[in-house]
Amino acid sequence: MQKKPKVLFLSRGNATRGQMAEGFLRTLAADRFDATSAGVDPGTLNPLAIEVMKEVDVDISHQQAKNVKELLKEHFAYVISVGDLAREKAPIFPFTPNLVHWSVYDPESAQHSAEEKKIIFRRIR
Repeated sequence: MQKKPKVLFLSRGNATRGQMAEGFLRTLAADRFDATSAGVDPGTLNPLAIEVMKEVDVDISHQQAKNVKELLKEHFAYVISVGDLAREKAPIFPFTPNLVHWSVYDPESAQHSAEEKKIIFRRIR
């Protein structure tokens, strides 16, 4: 049996963008990839992220924010940073053949009404 490639989605707080990406990969390709996410300065999973992901039948409510320091000894086929700050502060993964950067807006930085925030979270999703 061939081992599935491990994918790490790296963000600043591991509260929204990385969690969403992890949820999508688990839902769409769990048979082909082993997905996880972590943050360089982890917080807690954002309830709004859980809510907007449920709208597309992806349940991330069981996921937990993780610190990237906990994963430094693991080997990943892909490390995907999903924000500029995560890329700047990311540790080095010397044995990862695929380092990818997605410059995704951080919806938690939005200073808007609750409904406007939900729209932004949906756009990031």
